[in-house]
Amino acid sequence: MNHIHFEYPWLFLLLIPYAVLLFFLWRRKEPALRVPSLTPFRRVGNTAVPFPWRKAIPFFFIALAGVLLITALTRPRKGLELIRSRAEGIDIILAVDLSDSMAAMDVPGHLSGKQLERKLSSGEIKNRLEISKDEIAKFVMLRPNDRIGLIAFADRPYVICPPTLDHAFLLANLMRMQPAQIGSATGIAGPVASAVKRLKESEAKSRIVVLFTDGANTADLQVTPMESAKLADSFEITIYTVGIGSGNAVIEQRTPFGSQYMAYSGQYDEALLQEMAAVTGGKYYHAADAAGLEAAMKEIDKLEKTSAEQPLRVRWKEYYPTLALAAAILILLAGLTRNTVCLRYP
Repeated sequence: MNHIHFEYPWLFLLLIPYAVLLFFLWRRKEPALRVPSLTPFRRVGNTAVPFPWRKAIPFFFIALAGVLLITALTRPRKGLELIRSRAEGIDIILAVDLSDSMAAMDVPGHLSGKQLERKLSSGEIKNRLEISKDEIAKFVMLRPNDRIGLIAFADRPYVICPPTLDHAFLLANLMRMQPAQIGSATGIAGPVASAVKRLKESEAKSRIVVLFTDGANTADLQVTPMESAKLADSFEITIYTVGIGSGNAVIEQRTPFGSQYMAYSGQYDEALLQEMAAVTGGKYYHAADAAGLEAAMKEIDKLEKTSAEQPLRVRWKEYYPTLALAAAILILLAGLTRNTVCLRYP
């Protein structure tokens, strides 16, 4: 990518006849006017012939200009970056729950109190949102050919990133999300309706929404979750739902005596998530922990594969305009010097 590439390197063969032409032009005697002169008599015994610099300077400019023009014809250029041209990718919107319950941490039931306390204090056990972000990031990196968008929701949905191939931008915004950042309730209908609005005009061969939530629908909106799912189905948009959390969870509570971990018993509406997915031809997944969420994302990745190989193109930096300009300047210099400092008088 960083080296110079010649689009038509075979045109360098023009340098051979050009070199022959320059040879004969140099050997050719310039027209001159013979006048009587005593110079030969003053140089008696001196057989050295002075170098014809008045001829050489314009000749050098012309010769170099020709070399630059031939090089320009070969179209030298340098690749700056590979650009992926999208053909038949999939448009995906990831809707992530940011209600306060996403701060809960699902813990293994076999741990003793001391083991659990040690793992929680060391950060070995992550909260639901952090685990979701890790698995979503892996999913996004596996799909470079697809446009992916991100919606965060709590009481209301917020479009964090519209469907894009700029996955670095999407992931940077994903990592900044925090529980209870935009509210504490859970409105499931809002992100689905917002995703449909974004995807309904898409020309992608497949359009999907992946909804991540750990809570039941608690936000009172104008549209119900099932109505939003039926709306998605009307535009042939598939919904995959992921219910996050287990029955054994704790959440950090700040008290006057410091942080304490309290048992958390909130649950998502599994029947609703199953029905929403089923009405659009999608699928529901239960992710009790990090391993469950990882398995769910791997299965979604397998179900929604991009069938066409995406072509690549290169963004080039072209050098032929610079070379042509330099050649033109040299030709002007040749004419200028020939008629000024290198002008010969009889």
